[in-house]
Amino acid sequence: MRLVFAGTPDFAVPSLRVAAARGEVVAVYTQPDRPAGRGRGLAASPVKQEAMRLGLPVRQPDRLRGADARDALRALQPDLLVVVAYGLLLPSRILDIPAFGCWNVHASLLPRWRGAAPIQRAIEAGDAETGVCLMQMEKGLDTGPVLLSLATPIGERETGGQLHARLAELGAQVLGDGLALLRAGMRPAPRPQPEQGVTYAHKLDKTEARLDWTQPAELLARKVRAFDPWPVAEADVAGERLRIHGAIALPLAHSAAPGTLLFAGRDGIDVACGEGALRIRALQRAGGKVITAADYLNARRELRDTSAAQPAGAG
Repeated sequence: MRLVFAGTPDFAVPSLRVAAARGEVVAVYTQPDRPAGRGRGLAASPVKQEAMRLGLPVRQPDRLRGADARDALRALQPDLLVVVAYGLLLPSRILDIPAFGCWNVHASLLPRWRGAAPIQRAIEAGDAETGVCLMQMEKGLDTGPVLLSLATPIGERETGGQLHARLAELGAQVLGDGLALLRAGMRPAPRPQPEQGVTYAHKLDKTEARLDWTQPAELLARKVRAFDPWPVAEADVAGERLRIHGAIALPLAHSAAPGTLLFAGRDGIDVACGEGALRIRALQRAGGKVITAADYLNARRELRDTSAAQPAGAG
């Protein structure tokens, strides 16, 4: 079975390994090398690095539009194109080239969370469950019929980075299941997505990482988890801008204004929210490393004496 694989970030790497183990990968498409790091030198994508390690041919076009792109793909005579977080749009003329079309590994239980950031949006929304889908691609954004899916619960303390890593492996598993069926002559039956329950996972924006203390503590705690490791939630606490890496919501009844510092001690730093309070447990000062709230308070001992009197954004 001749496969072409298209992917870019580390999320796609486990699926590339499975594709290489289950079929003949005749080409790996990935985005062009990009400047990265302090030196801004060109860096290969995680998928390119893994493809080179596996000895697979790599292609890095800027786009997949035009007759040249179609001719290049058609010359490979692919049975199937596997797409996992590639990052480039595939025109319908490209989708029609492989004998079995194009399969996509998507990190949600479609039709919930179509789009760019399904993992983070699921945590932010408080979903109890998520999963992966193997989808037959069509022209619309994540609208194609689902071939196979696997569900998994979202842990109460699970961050976006942790769930991302788990779903990458789960995605490889569902792809492997699909490829095994195809090799056995049992092509997975496409199941159209229901029209009800459609939601969109809009791309993350760094501006939304700023916590709004007027919002409920439960929502802010979910944002902290969802936005770790990027863009990382941040807030003004006792006159200092901090990046928040760990926090829990407290069902605390209070009459303090949102943003008021309620308590600071070895268990954390409690800040009043629109509903309840957010207990900050891990944080990062500008230019510093991630530390516990207790370590932070060793440097700011004056906050330990604070008791529901100081607005969190004040000096």
